[in-house]
Amino acid sequence: MKPEHVETPLSPAPELASTGAAHLPSVKPLVAALWWTRGVALLAMVGAIGVVAMWFKLSGIQEQLARQSADTGSQAVQARVTAKQAEELARETAARLAVTDAKLSEVSLQRSQLEELMQSLSRSRDENLVVDIESAVRLAQQQSQLTGSVQPLLAALKSAEQRLTKVAQPRLAPVLRAISRDIERIQSTAVTDTPNLLIKLDDLVNAVDQLPLLNAVGVVTAPKPAAAPPESSWARAISASWWEQTLAGLWRDIQGLVRVSRIDQPEASLLAPDQSYFVRENLKLRILNARLGLLARHFEVVRSDLNSVIQDLTHYFDTQSRQGQNTLLLAREVLAQAKQTELPRVDDTLAALTTAAAGR
Repeated sequence: MKPEHVETPLSPAPELASTGAAHLPSVKPLVAALWWTRGVALLAMVGAIGVVAMWFKLSGIQEQLARQSADTGSQAVQARVTAKQAEELARETAARLAVTDAKLSEVSLQRSQLEELMQSLSRSRDENLVVDIESAVRLAQQQSQLTGSVQPLLAALKSAEQRLTKVAQPRLAPVLRAISRDIERIQSTAVTDTPNLLIKLDDLVNAVDQLPLLNAVGVVTAPKPAAAPPESSWARAISASWWEQTLAGLWRDIQGLVRVSRIDQPEASLLAPDQSYFVRENLKLRILNARLGLLARHFEVVRSDLNSVIQDLTHYFDTQSRQGQNTLLLAREVLAQAKQTELPRVDDTLAALTTAAAGR
């Protein structure tokens, strides 16, 4: 440690000492006032500095508020313009939406009307198809009853089956099944083929005009007598004289004038030549009467007439010839095929068509 330096105070002068001692009490208030003044000045200076700082700060805040107010005003104007535009856009959107709703409702109405029209057309087409098929089937059934053949009815059913297969409507499926059942039943049923029998009867009528009668005079060429074989063809030609050839031809003509035959039915030989025409016509009338009976479905009359035709053929016509045998065989064949058969009915198909036409 440093040695403390002790200063020895100088003693004042005697006169100063006496004066200071006399005025010492009045100096202290002055010093206090000085310090007070300095403090107030310092406080005033600090206050002034604070006021200046506060003023600058308030000025900055005011400028900032002014800028914010200006920005807020411009934003409010912009917001007002935007709101106006949004309001106009909302009005335009509402108008467009109203127009769109109106068009949508119109389109929906048109679509519903179009669907109803399509359904109506579909139902109308199906109904027309059902009515057309029913008419065709009934007409074919009448034709089958008149002709005695199932071919018109079978053709009508097959045509209806093809048309229903192309349409492929579920509500017409029962009709298609009924038609298939009726086709199978008709094909499995044995019926009289009336058109074929009519053709055979026509052939029988045409064959009557060419049939030879038992009393008909025909030219029969006598066989030449068997001669001994000549020595040679040249020698035979030289030896044959003209008068021998003439006598041989005359003998052949004489042999052709006479014919010997056996007739089991005497009434056939007693027919006059002019009565042959009536025999043929009577036979044709019996065949035509059988044809009419076949068309009228009177099979008893047909069989009776055919029996009479066969009896006339055997009594008055030459059934030993080839043409007579064929005609007799044809008549017996028609008689065997002319049987009373009932045509099959199509009640299932007609019932299914009636149900489909009623919409069930």
